[in-house]
Amino acid sequence: MWLYLACLIGLYYLFRWYRERQMVSNLGDKYVFITGCDSGFGNQLAKQLDLRGLRVLAACLTEKGADQLRHETSDRVETVILDVTKTENIIAATQWVKEHVGNKGLWGLVNNAGIFLPHVCFEMMTKENLTKTLNVNLIGVIEVTLSMLPMIRQARGRIVNISSILGRLATSLTDYCSSKFGVEAFSDCLRLEMKHFGVKVCIIEPGYFKTNLTDVQKFIENFQKSWNESSVEVKEIYGQEFFEKNLRLIKNSLKCCTRNLNLVTDCMEHALTCSYPRYRYSAGWDAQFFHIPMSYLPTRLLDYLLSSKFQKPAHAI
Repeated sequence: MWLYLACLIGLYYLFRWYRERQMVSNLGDKYVFITGCDSGFGNQLAKQLDLRGLRVLAACLTEKGADQLRHETSDRVETVILDVTKTENIIAATQWVKEHVGNKGLWGLVNNAGIFLPHVCFEMMTKENLTKTLNVNLIGVIEVTLSMLPMIRQARGRIVNISSILGRLATSLTDYCSSKFGVEAFSDCLRLEMKHFGVKVCIIEPGYFKTNLTDVQKFIENFQKSWNESSVEVKEIYGQEFFEKNLRLIKNSLKCCTRNLNLVTDCMEHALTCSYPRYRYSAGWDAQFFHIPMSYLPTRLLDYLLSSKFQKPAHAI
């Protein structure tokens, strides 16, 4: 019995390996629009797709980021300035994309732009940071997708949404986790609706990688700001030791971030160029062998394991 089961599993993975080696043809005629190309995954992906011969339409937040990307790529890469939280920017960028793709439509949309504004705990989270995070990481993704969708449907193309392992396993980063859980839900709903039009929707779930979002110095500044701006009452409830030990724990975690961004961008490229892409890609060893398996544990056990990592508040019962 076990031999038959092992054979079935082996045949399944062999079949999947074969399907995932089938690549889309005529890549040189296809356009891909990527948000958040100033640095990190978006910047790396734009360069990677350029080398594959695709036509890349890269959206950057700043002129500096756009200029640098243009100097580091071929004339197949063109840039536009885009703030995904501003509707007028999205409308202008959509018109710009239409002028470039013409009747071919848009083969790929990669919703990569994101921000990370850490706070010490839920009671120290501000509405301002929550709103900023949701506007970029979730509302921006939805609005950009909605605006570009007619062109993607025309090309029967791909939508690749960058989520996170924190969209599968929530910790203490309430605003960021909420935004990424939202991206997961949005992507699942969109995939079911778009399959009727031949449009594929893929989710990339990276683990911890060394990018501007996980910059240790920026993290310390935001974490300290969250503590400083909290009320005296809340500070007394949690205590200085709670702040210092959790700061040290997360700092050590960030220092262990993977530096090889290709582990993520290779997944993004595969989702755009494979004839049979996966619905979900887990990028990074920590995502595949720790965070994703942890997300399947019973809730009581998972809560115990996660809470045991962090310092308890001073006035915990």
